[in-house]
Amino acid sequence: MPVLQTVMQQSGVAFGTSGARGLVAAMTDEVCAAYTQAFVNTVQGAFEFKQVAIAVDLRPSSPRIAEACAKMLRQLGLELIFCGAIPTPALALFAQTRKIPGIMVTGSHIPFDRNGLKFYRPDGEITKSDEAAMLASELQTLSETTVSLPEETPQARAEYIQRYKDLLGDQALTGLKLAIYQHSSVARDVLHRLLSDLGAEVVCLERSDIFVPIDTEAVSAEDTQRGLDWAAQYQVDAIISTDGDGDRPLISDEQGNWLRGDIVGLLTAQALQISHLAVPVSCNTAIEASGYFQQVARTRIGSPFVIAGMEALQKEGATSVAGFEANGGFLLGSHIPQSPTLQPLPTRDAVLPVVTLLAQVKAQGKPLSQLVAALPQRFTASDRLQDFPTEKSKALLSGWTADPADMLQSLELAEQVSHMDTTDGLRVTLQSGSVVHLRPSGNAPEFRCYVEETSQLAAQSLLASVMAQLKKFA
Repeated sequence: MPVLQTVMQQSGVAFGTSGARGLVAAMTDEVCAAYTQAFVNTVQGAFEFKQVAIAVDLRPSSPRIAEACAKMLRQLGLELIFCGAIPTPALALFAQTRKIPGIMVTGSHIPFDRNGLKFYRPDGEITKSDEAAMLASELQTLSETTVSLPEETPQARAEYIQRYKDLLGDQALTGLKLAIYQHSSVARDVLHRLLSDLGAEVVCLERSDIFVPIDTEAVSAEDTQRGLDWAAQYQVDAIISTDGDGDRPLISDEQGNWLRGDIVGLLTAQALQISHLAVPVSCNTAIEASGYFQQVARTRIGSPFVIAGMEALQKEGATSVAGFEANGGFLLGSHIPQSPTLQPLPTRDAVLPVVTLLAQVKAQGKPLSQLVAALPQRFTASDRLQDFPTEKSKALLSGWTADPADMLQSLELAEQVSHMDTTDGLRVTLQSGSVVHLRPSGNAPEFRCYVEETSQLAAQSLLASVMAQLKKFA
């Protein structure tokens, strides 16, 4: 019998930093069924269940992929609960609450010609060891039967919205005027309903029937200008959006300036009185400089590594634990002091940071820009080179790690290196304190660059300079 490793190698659909992803053309019914079967085989070794929940994003290919997963679930004798088009964290909450596995069909922010699958055990995201077990799992052939997705169950959407209404209380955002950049985010209607129910005045913008790949870590120049224009036109307190599957927030201040995801995470963790944090190595050093946290554990990039970091903190005795990523996705690893009934949700979530920051704006009577200005002033910027083969970026980083002087010369950096970090890619701190971090994307053939400086202008200038040099290697 074949194993999933063989299917992965033949199809090119492979595990990245968050689930399995590949070209839609490569995600055939047989490939999707193979991943589904390997997932079930792996989870059945630790849990008993008779149902599996599935949800989809708004990509045109997602329903067909969900049907392929459903075929295999039916073939394995399992009942499918279809949760419809909802945010990934809403599916995770639904599955976790019922102690059943979940499968989310989504490619997140990557272009629409690609898609993916995210897998949830009854207790949360699959781990890297689960991925290894899936790859070794033996597979049976998908039968030729036709299976249609059952009628959508409304509970997953409703329970996710209620989670945050219970957290903040009725009319908690009354008096705020907010814009939602809807594009093709699967969270667009959930956000509209929730923010309206919480009392905010809501303006909906740019709803699209065509999939729009929004990357919260690399906001386009067009979307940067949109934010400024919308803020001036509508006079809002904030503009709210997410990536495609609603697990990463995109939030602007009242002036239309999009906040970096790690700044959103820092403000959220502060407001929730988190004492111990796990964050990727790429996040802003203002986190430590703020002095808000008893301990900050730095991890590789990707929610499985952040989750492992949170679990390690809890094993050491920490009781107030969270994590977040540079993309803004916030992972709640424990209960929080001010709301002991809010259940932990250790997967990336866009809505918790959104409502938390808006509640802070309301409670403190200060615009979002002032909350940001009160933080230590370290500024980050990031960009990516698309269609950059992973093998090429790995080779470059291997050479530069062995010979930092070559990196300095290749990127035209005039300073010496004071510190190198190879936790994930190559993160170099220069003598002035400037940071340049390079790494291959775990989800697509992209070469990512993150920089950190003492001003936003300096960060943008450094980023532009480094990206110009990197393009010579494309």
